[in-house]
Amino acid sequence: MTDLKLIALDTEDLEVISATTQDAIVRVGDMGYAQADRRFALLMNRYAWEEPGKKGQRKRAALHFDSVQAVQAAGINLEARDGVLELLTIRFEETTAPSGHIVLSFAGGGTVRLAVDVLEARLQDLGAAWAAKAKPEHAA
Repeated sequence: MTDLKLIALDTEDLEVISATTQDAIVRVGDMGYAQADRRFALLMNRYAWEEPGKKGQRKRAALHFDSVQAVQAAGINLEARDGVLELLTIRFEETTAPSGHIVLSFAGGGTVRLAVDVLEARLQDLGAAWAAKAKPEHAA
């Protein structure tokens, strides 16, 4: 199994990262904004959609966004550092080109909204895979 390394510089690239990270499990304490570096990063256990198999696998991965000016969270208790979130989608909403907002949407309605100068995201797998307890299911 090959580790993924992806970069997004436009909305089409970000759609690939969003599809790759759909159903990733994220601990609230594993998300953070480094204001001095203008970077928002999170660690996740992503479901490896690209791997065949009935039950599937999960992989530890890191995702970060650069050129971040501000971060807003809604519907997420940031004080609950051990809280667990399920990432559903990542999308880019352009304001004045090339700037805009990157919106991370989680199950249950929580969101993280990043104000960015430009769209720049990087996803990288960090190591070995393990068997997933179940394959995520979505209503049609």
